Amino acid sequence: MALIQLTDVCKVYDLGEVKVEALRNVSLTIERGEFVALVGPSGSGKSTLMNTLGCLDRPTSGSYLLDGREIATLSNDERAEVRNEKLGFVFQNFNLLSRTPAVENVELPLLYSRRLSARERRRLAVEMLVKVGLADRIEHHPNQLSGGQQQRVAIARALVNRPAILMADEPTGNLDSKTSVEIIKLFQKLNTESGITVILVTHDANVARSAKRIIRLQDGEIVEDSTDVRTAMEHLLSGTAS
Repeated sequence: MALIQLTDVCKVYDLGEVKVEALRNVSLTIERGEFVALVGPSGSGKSTLMNTLGCLDRPTSGSYLLDGREIATLSNDERAEVRNEKLGFVFQNFNLLSRTPAVENVELPLLYSRRLSARERRRLAVEMLVKVGLADRIEHHPNQLSGGQQQRVAIARALVNRPAILMADEPTGNLDSKTSVEIIKLFQKLNTESGITVILVTHDANVARSAKRIIRLQDGEIVEDSTDVRTAMEHLLSGTAS
């Protein structure tokens, strides 16, 4: 059974007199352990697809099976439960609490679990910070950390619930090129060594190149889905994605 299966998914935003078709009959399968990049120009539908896959938004029509469970018909609360159990999110702006040390930022998703004691939450948070290379920054606040270190804290927070899928929305958008390479190498390591499925949205061709599969969207439709990363990058860089 595929980890993710979309069938004829559409998303329409009703803006009153205007209706915007953000996704048009998208069908897609993603297996466990894949590293997928979603690419395309602004307005192509890649962020809407990411929000759909991340259970942040519900499709207007079509089916979305996540680990065999139909997501499209779930309530907001039910989708929130799925997000907390199966998904970890990393964003461009880190979204850390500025007055809270790194270890407490990482603990935040665990606060929803009544099964864990405070000591166990702390242990798991420290474990994840060590895993992303921040063993010596556990008690540092975000303003005491570099951009790359803040993003590593955000990645540790995304991983602390041990999700099946790590979803990253422009994760290197606020980072310099050297730090971007370090973060992408961390994603690759998590994917290959821990078997975590990685799905990321990016405008950056260098970031997309790091994936094992590239899905290119345009006008709400998938126009290319390839594990031949070199050919997909040629198409992206040639301007066919704009």
